[in-house]
Amino acid sequence: MTASATDAGAPSDAGAPSDASPAVVEVTDLRKSYAGRAVLRGVSFRVARGEVVALLGPNGAGKTTTVEIVEGYRRGDSGEVRVLGVDPAHGDREHRARVGLMLQGGGGIDPRMTPREVVGLHARFHARPRDVDDALSAAGLTGAQTRTRYRRLSGGERQRVGLALALVGRPELAILDEPAAGLDVEGRALVREQLGRLRSEETAVLLTSHDLADVERVADRIVILDRGRIVAAGRPDELATGAVGALRFRLATPLDDADRADLARSLGAALVGDDERSAAYRVAAVAASPELIARLAAWCAARGAMITDLRAAGGTLEERYLELVGAGGDDPEEIA
Repeated sequence: MTASATDAGAPSDAGAPSDASPAVVEVTDLRKSYAGRAVLRGVSFRVARGEVVALLGPNGAGKTTTVEIVEGYRRGDSGEVRVLGVDPAHGDREHRARVGLMLQGGGGIDPRMTPREVVGLHARFHARPRDVDDALSAAGLTGAQTRTRYRRLSGGERQRVGLALALVGRPELAILDEPAAGLDVEGRALVREQLGRLRSEETAVLLTSHDLADVERVADRIVILDRGRIVAAGRPDELATGAVGALRFRLATPLDDADRADLARSLGAALVGDDERSAAYRVAAVAASPELIARLAAWCAARGAMITDLRAAGGTLEERYLELVGAGGDDPEEIA
């Protein structure tokens, strides 16, 4: 299911899985404000067992607040959050042990400890942890890396320690905050491999990321948050398909203001410059059709303008994402 919800009336099941799998995470009409500024405005989504859901959005969209409430570190002002059937703000030790967290920046890790020591310590918090060496290896840490003090590790190696900590307890839910940030190509491939492993083990995964290419490859569903509201949710291919209706074209030379206005009148639609320096344009808010393409071709033929590229299909997730998060305009209530 794809949902668009740019206004306050977002459907409560905007982030619902496509099947009847039981929800491991269920967020319903979640709202949160800081100093009178609304950060979350009725956010609702679910994550099912064995499903990878990516929570996307620009900086200030409310992703961090949402994730921290799901983790139990913050409380919403209203709405309901259930994680493994429990309000995470009141989860006991046993409940917390069923959730694996990968936090950015290595929060809470003693810089004097080695990866083997810190992962071994966390393993003892769980009833049936993974073997420490297995968890380290799964995160791409081997040999001398496992014996190096945390403060001496590179940024990418610290990310791998965070991944190992999320994996070591065999969690039923893994919450991964920017798991591929700072990683090289090999590291990102390893993260994708581990996400596949978690899915096969029926672990629910909620992740945040700014890497849309990786998200498109690993996520079963995507929830896009902007200005505290869900503006779209669905499978990656569904969301990318949402961009198909826009007719995109490139000309040999850019249009001047007069020609651009004249072409827009001929097409009966606004013309957006996707990259005006290279004369790339998009016809906004009108679905591509044979008639629209014919009008564009006729206008260009009459003025000797060469069309060098024309697309009426094959929209990308990035294009759709940029359309969605750029659609709301400025909002004085939004926190920066």
